[in-house]
Amino acid sequence: MVVKLIRAGHIIAYQNGTHAHLRDGVIVVEDDRIAYVGKTFDGEADEVIDASDKIVTPGFINTHVHMSESPLDRSFVEDRGPRNFYLSGLFEFLTARDGAITDQARRASIAMSVPEMIRTGTTTVVEMGSHGDYVAEQCEKVGLRAYIGEMYRSGRWYTDDGRSVKYEWWEDDGRERMDHAVDFIERLEGRGNGLLKGFLTPAQVDTCSAALLKRTAEIGREMKVPVALHVSQSVPEFQEMVRRNGCSPVEWLHELGFLGDNVLLGHVIMPAGSSWVNYHGNDLEILSDTGTNVAHNVWVFARRGIAMESYARYLEKGINMVLGTDTCPQSMIEALRWTAVISKIQDRRTEVATAADVFNSATLAGAKSLGRDDLGRIAKGAKADMLFWEGQGLFMTPLRDPIRNIVYSATPEDLHSTMIDGRMVMENRVIPGVDLDKLSTDLQLGAQHMWEHMHVTDWGKRNIEQLSPSSYPEFRAQ
Repeated sequence: MVVKLIRAGHIIAYQNGTHAHLRDGVIVVEDDRIAYVGKTFDGEADEVIDASDKIVTPGFINTHVHMSESPLDRSFVEDRGPRNFYLSGLFEFLTARDGAITDQARRASIAMSVPEMIRTGTTTVVEMGSHGDYVAEQCEKVGLRAYIGEMYRSGRWYTDDGRSVKYEWWEDDGRERMDHAVDFIERLEGRGNGLLKGFLTPAQVDTCSAALLKRTAEIGREMKVPVALHVSQSVPEFQEMVRRNGCSPVEWLHELGFLGDNVLLGHVIMPAGSSWVNYHGNDLEILSDTGTNVAHNVWVFARRGIAMESYARYLEKGINMVLGTDTCPQSMIEALRWTAVISKIQDRRTEVATAADVFNSATLAGAKSLGRDDLGRIAKGAKADMLFWEGQGLFMTPLRDPIRNIVYSATPEDLHSTMIDGRMVMENRVIPGVDLDKLSTDLQLGAQHMWEHMHVTDWGKRNIEQLSPSSYPEFRAQ
C-alpha cells in the first residue's frame, strides 16, 4: 500500500451530505482511495504533496461526450443554425459532417479529446459514440476514468431538401448494433484496473423504436449499467414524436417504462412546457418522480441562441441535473460557467443557478447519475479523483470563496494538476506521454479531409464555404 499525504490551503471536502470548505487541511490517500480528510495527520506517508498554495476539489464528472467528432465541430458549426429546423444543426450540418469524416479523423479526434478534457477538469467521462475500443485504449493510456457506450438506433434522420426532416428505418430495428453494444460492455469490464466501464446508449428518441427502447431498459436493469439517450433536443424532433404518439417524448418514454434513476437523458432542453414547443404537459414532474437524470449541455445550444428554460427551474422541481460538454470546447470549466450564467439570464434572477449549484451538478449529482457514492467528493472511502487549482494568479486573486473563483473566473491555466484513482495524470499542466503537437497535426489533417468532402453527403451538394462561410474573405494579392 502506498500512502500519500496532501497538505492543502483549501479543500472542498465532503461532510454531512454536501461539500464543505476546509482551510489548511490534509488529505490522506491510500493507493486509489481517500483514507482521511481533516485538519491534521500524524501518521507516516510514503509521499507528501505540498499544495499549501492550492485549492483541491473533487474531479468533474462529464456526463455527455462524443469524442470521435466533437473537436471536428470547431471552425465549422459556429454561427450557423438553419431557421427551417428552428436553429438546430442536427439535420444538415451533422449529416454533411458525418459522411465526410474518415476513421483517421475520428481516431485523431478521440486522441485529442482525452487531454482536452483532463486539462479542463474532467476526471470521469461518459462517452457515447463509436470506436469504443480506441476510446478505451486512449483513456487507459492516460488514466482517465470512463464510461463508454457504443451507440445504436433503429434508423436515421436526414433531409433531402433542407426544409423537412425524414426518416429511414433499418430492417433489423438496430438489434445487431445493440447486441454489439452489449458485448462491448462485457468485454470492457475490468479493463484499466476498473477505470473503464460500459453502458447502453441508444442514440436519439426519434430514431429508436418502442421495442428497441423497451429491450434497452430491460438489459440496462439486468446488467445494472447506466442508460443514456438524446431526448427533446430540437423542435422538429418534438413535433415528430407528438405526431407519432400524441404525446411528448418524455411522456412516451414514461409510458414505455424506460425512465428511472439509471437513465441519463441528454438535453431535455425542449420539454413540454417550453416556449420553443408551445405544448403543455408535465415532463419535468415525470422526470422528478421517476428519478431520471438530465445531462445538461449548455454550450451546444447557447452558441445558436437556444437556452433551457431553465436549469434552475429543473433543480427546483427536484430533478438530478448533471453536466456535460457534448461539443467543443470539451471544457467542464466552461460548462460550469455557462450553465450558471445562461440560467440567470433566462430567469432574470441573480441568486439562482449559483456556483454551488453547478459545482454540485458536476460532482455529487454526476456521481449519483452513475450510481456511484465513491465519486464526486473528497471523503473517506471515495476514489482519489481530485483537481489541484492555483490559489493565486491573474484570474484567481483575490481568493475568499474558491468555488465562485473556479466557476466564474478560472481558466484551464489555473488547473495545475489532476489526480485520478490516486495517480497524478497531469502535473503542472503536463500530461505524461501526450504529444500535443502530433495530436494537433493529425486532427488538422482529418478536419481538412472532412471540409473538402462535405459536398458528398450534403443534400444540396454544397461545399464547406457554402455550408459555413468563413468569417472574412481570403486576402487577395493586389
